[in-house]
Amino acid sequence: MPSTLVSIRKPRPPAERRAIIDAVHAALVESIGIPAHDRSVRLQAFEPDDFAVAAQASENFTLVEVSLFPGRSLAAKRSLYQALVRCLGDFGVAPADVRVILYEVPREDWGLRGGIPGSELDAGFKVEV
Repeated sequence: MPSTLVSIRKPRPPAERRAIIDAVHAALVESIGIPAHDRSVRLQAFEPDDFAVAAQASENFTLVEVSLFPGRSLAAKRSLYQALVRCLGDFGVAPADVRVILYEVPREDWGLRGGIPGSELDAGFKVEV
C-alpha cells in the first residue's frame, strides 16, 4: 500500500530508471513485508541544477519519500533504510547520497478501491512489523 517517490539528480537511461523502480520496490517488499503485487513507485529525474542539495552531495544524490500506513517498528524502518541504501548502491549511489523520508499517513486519510477510506479496508498484509 505504500506510495513511493524516488527523486534523482542525474538523468539515466530508461532501462536504468525502470531497474531503480524495481529495486526500490524490492527493498519495500523485503524490509516492511508489503506484497510483491502491491506496487506504487514513481521516479522523477532532475537536472543537477534543478535539484539543490548540500554542497557535499554528488550528482547521484537520491531522495526516497515513502507514504505509508502508521505501525512499522523502528527495526522495520531501519531495515527499510538499509535495504534502500543497498539497492541504490547497485546504481552507483553512495550511502551518504541516499536520503529516505517516511510519511506515516493515518489509514483514514487514504482513499482506496473506489474512494473507500483505508481505515475501512483490510490492507491484505501485516502493517505492524
